[in-house]
Amino acid sequence: MMSPRLLEVVRCPECAGALSARDTILTCAACGRTFDSSAGYADLRPAAAYAEQTKYLDAALHTDARHETVAPPLLGSKIRNDMLRAFLQLQPGERALDLGCGSGRTMIWNADTGARMTGIDISPFFSREALEGCDLALGDLRRLPLKDESFQKAWALDVLEHLSPQALRDVLRDAGRVLAPDGTMFLYTHVRKNGPLGTGVRWVNRFAHLCERLHLIDLRQERLRKSDHLNPIADHDELVRVLAECGFRLERITYYTPIAGAFVENVIIRIAERFLTRKASRAPGMDEGAASRAARSAAKTRLRRGGATYMALRGLTALMMLDVRLFGRFKSGPFFALVKKTGAPGPA
Repeated sequence: MMSPRLLEVVRCPECAGALSARDTILTCAACGRTFDSSAGYADLRPAAAYAEQTKYLDAALHTDARHETVAPPLLGSKIRNDMLRAFLQLQPGERALDLGCGSGRTMIWNADTGARMTGIDISPFFSREALEGCDLALGDLRRLPLKDESFQKAWALDVLEHLSPQALRDVLRDAGRVLAPDGTMFLYTHVRKNGPLGTGVRWVNRFAHLCERLHLIDLRQERLRKSDHLNPIADHDELVRVLAECGFRLERITYYTPIAGAFVENVIIRIAERFLTRKASRAPGMDEGAASRAARSAAKTRLRRGGATYMALRGLTALMMLDVRLFGRFKSGPFFALVKKTGAPGPA
């Protein structure tokens, strides 16, 4: 939706001019360019697109329609959200920015904090709940259509691994621009170099591929999503250097080696999804894609009602949290980090 709060912080992506709203049209007071907000979000993409673009703009990555509605946070998504809440400590009235917000579910899950949240993504696959209740903008993270120093906090979940080394720096520098002095940002991503515990994850993934060959699970959609990974950061030493280069300091880090998490999400949950999809496909006129979407929609409806399935997944989530509690101090590729804005970034 387009709210007065969003109008306070959005800016023209071409000239950084202030925008005024009339009905569903936003107009830049400086250059006169107009932007549409009739779809429930402000379309503030720059006129000239960057050559490097994410595959998440491709509708094929969203055919399972998992973005359309928001279920309660469970499994890996709950772990990421719990860590975000613990690291960022969102407070009522603070302006917070979700960089690469996807469906907008993280803002939905954290609405109870009272923070004034804005979500921005280059891909327009927002959930129904986010379109109805969140401040959303369509834009490029390398040229944020946002006012300087207008946010106290920000986060980027599963975003940075999709960027090239130059795009990573561009995104971090512009995030620093829109953060207030001493602003903080929460990151969940990974570096290429993994620790010894990563062997456990690799064994689980090999078992998952065996299950796929036996037609117990289907990992095609996951492979499609991961095909967009560019993994620009070699190791944690480079992470610190890149952050400093872009005007940030690493304040806190917890490593995440999802051994239990990989088995739960890549094996147990995939087997359940495959079973539910096959069950749905028995209905007349259901092809595989439609059956998958129907099964996922029905599962989300059940989870929103609570009950036995929800409680079972809460139990599996607690099991997955052991990966953080037991292995969080051991260096690995994936990590949760809190970074702090320190000042102007170095030369580009």
